[in-house]
Amino acid sequence: MRGLDDRSEGFFSYVRLEERIPSDHPLRPIKALADQALLSLNKRFEGLYSSMGRPSIPPEMLLRATLLQAFFSVRSERMLMEQINYNLLFRWFVGLPMDAEVWHATVFTHNRDRLLQTEVAHEFLAALLRLPQVKKLLSSEHFSVDGTLIDAWASMKSFRPKDGSGEPPSPGRNGERNFRKEKRSNETHASTTDPDARLYRKADGRGSGLCFMGHVLMENRNGLAVDATLTCATGTAEREAALVMLDRRERSGRITLGADKAFDVTDFVEDLRERKVTPHVAINGRISKHGVIRKTAVDRRTTRHAGYGISQILRKRIEEVFGWIKAQAGFAQVKVRGRAKAEAVFTFAIAAYNLIRLPKLLVHTRA
Repeated sequence: MRGLDDRSEGFFSYVRLEERIPSDHPLRPIKALADQALLSLNKRFEGLYSSMGRPSIPPEMLLRATLLQAFFSVRSERMLMEQINYNLLFRWFVGLPMDAEVWHATVFTHNRDRLLQTEVAHEFLAALLRLPQVKKLLSSEHFSVDGTLIDAWASMKSFRPKDGSGEPPSPGRNGERNFRKEKRSNETHASTTDPDARLYRKADGRGSGLCFMGHVLMENRNGLAVDATLTCATGTAEREAALVMLDRRERSGRITLGADKAFDVTDFVEDLRERKVTPHVAINGRISKHGVIRKTAVDRRTTRHAGYGISQILRKRIEEVFGWIKAQAGFAQVKVRGRAKAEAVFTFAIAAYNLIRLPKLLVHTRA
């Protein structure tokens, strides 16, 4: 028989929020991994908050909501709060009860800023990788490194002379600014919107822009990101960040590091050898039967081994990390200002990438 279009609303609901989510939903194993990592950060969270005053938004909920923002390409905190308000899946993942009021977007942003200004992002990524089931997936000997440009949340019109001179933009919401015959460089100019942003261009003939540079250290077994950092965009930032991330890792023996041609620099290769790191760096030139045509820092002690060729193949998987965080997580341009906050959000996006891939990897491992 035909059902009635009864639009009367029930005052009570007897269905738990947990029962609304299918048992085989992809977010279930992701939430389980995230909760295990957050549980290990409990003491860290207690040290960030006072025992007096009005309770704030729980940090665990803040971080789960930040992960959701990356998973579903939510472009703003205001839209995120709107989704949490009426989307039962979002509300369940964050841990917000069915009848609880969602936070205001400004309150959420101010509460999350406390976490973005600390090392919580790196600690969350490290806690995720320390989980016993995840640690089995990681290689302890073979790694790759690379960097990518991240556009800053600042307009080129904000790139003004440091001495205060220069013609301001014309009046209006998006006033015009004439840059003709004006020489601009990071030494003489700075952004008034985000002073940490740097004017940088990827190659000759390419346009310049205000940006940061994100860096990732990836293990080669399953292509998971094991460390991340974000720096000001400079010509040497990739190599300097690679050394910083290597120094942060605990290791007992020699490891290999795959990288592209930008890392084929004598000083960098020597720094790797001092750290007992075999430089599987792509040669910036060509090799002939009689030797190297272009002078390179990588010699045949390294290139003659089969492992060198394998590293050159596997290192390209790091582009999948950058592709996901830019296309899916919406991180082609940061939505925060300042290098510290941008690095924290970038690191959370890297952790979100790992969380997306881990459930399938764990299933294959058990099989």
